Amino acid sequence: MKKEYLLLDKVEGSLIELSNLHKVSYGEVVRIKSTDKKEMIGQVIKIDGDSALIQVFGDNLGVSTENSRVLFESKPFEIPLSKDILGRVFDGIGRAIDKGGDIYSDKFYNVNGRPINPVAREYPRNFIQTGISSIDALMTLIRGQKLPIFSGSGLPHDELAAQIVRQAKVSEGGEDNFAIVFAAIGVKHDEANYFRQAFNNAGVSEKVVMYINYADDPIMERLIAPKCALTAAEYLAYEENKHVLVIMTDITSYGEALREVSSSREEVPSRKGYPGHLYSDLAMLYERAGMIKGINGSVTLIPILTMPNDDITHPIPDLTGYITEGQIVLSRDLDQSGVYPPINVLPSLSRLMKDGIGEGFTREDHPDLSSQLFASYSKVQDIRALAQIIGSEDLSDSDKKFLEFGAEFENKFLSQSFDENRSMNETLDLGWKLLRILPEESLDRISPKLKEKYLHSEVKNDGK
Repeated sequence: MKKEYLLLDKVEGSLIELSNLHKVSYGEVVRIKSTDKKEMIGQVIKIDGDSALIQVFGDNLGVSTENSRVLFESKPFEIPLSKDILGRVFDGIGRAIDKGGDIYSDKFYNVNGRPINPVAREYPRNFIQTGISSIDALMTLIRGQKLPIFSGSGLPHDELAAQIVRQAKVSEGGEDNFAIVFAAIGVKHDEANYFRQAFNNAGVSEKVVMYINYADDPIMERLIAPKCALTAAEYLAYEENKHVLVIMTDITSYGEALREVSSSREEVPSRKGYPGHLYSDLAMLYERAGMIKGINGSVTLIPILTMPNDDITHPIPDLTGYITEGQIVLSRDLDQSGVYPPINVLPSLSRLMKDGIGEGFTREDHPDLSSQLFASYSKVQDIRALAQIIGSEDLSDSDKKFLEFGAEFENKFLSQSFDENRSMNETLDLGWKLLRILPEESLDRISPKLKEKYLHSEVKNDGK
């Protein structure tokens, strides 16, 4: 039952306090009508006895404590969803902003979602091909996984996100069974226009749903936008049986919004001023990714976050690392060297890739090849450090081969153009080509059977 109140206790910033309330729920949607007939939307964010604190989506300017009406809707924040959302663009609270009209549906979905019963979760297995060699070969994205990208200010994470959206595909089921939900959180208008233009130019807009929260939009919308995106993804995955890839940028903006709202609520701050519930808030987003037994669809999540001062121990990337199954770390040094995408291989990993690669998934040689590339590139870093001390001329012939491998690995394997889409076979074949630079006795992560099939056979063919 809807309830309307005419007397407010206090109006401060975007917060409204009311008392003497009856059966008001946490998270309930509120509509505020001021004297100038302007209507605003809010949400109950705190309940204390018969009093409640309401966060308004916007500015409270002009709202009076005596001449305003507050209507409690007796329902949580919900958005209408149907298959028509594909190819559409919405704002941070699910309103259409692409001149395509409103979404009409008899089904409304709570943006807070419902927790997935751990018993009902299906273990992620099959991979999603991104067309980017460093990701596909070394930190493979598994369907149903949550794999964040740790970036820094000025690094090309926007370009990487756009490339993944344009190139990503599942190994089976066809393009009709694959969809992408893109959430832009606290972005500038030119950034949002870049994404929209990139998707249009690539011809993938029809399989993409966009939720855009601009930097000048109300701070509360920044907290709702990723929830709207994940709700749309859950609908497409669990009701339309699609494999959905969700990309969010920038989670740091979400964390900053949490800190600002927490400060206005006068909560006791935790590390670096962030609220103590930052971990649980992030977990409520990330844990909505996954697969459910008996349902063909899946939700795979790639959150992108910029680390302030490139500090990976900052609360947002630090807590994210505890929740997600690995991370992709971008390197400023590689970016300055002209490598795109500048993925720092050694601190990056995908904890689920071991169960989604190899024979029956990618190719039989993938696990051994990936392990050998990691080990060899790690040794390259040690040899480069040694060369700075004694000089590269005094290195052994074997060490010089590793330096050559390192340069080729960065310039030909890690580096690829923005519009280059490599298949899994092309990526793995390129990895073998690079390993042939190294002395065979150093390839100790690869079985003799695979060496004979992929390493020696190519050498014999070259000899002919």
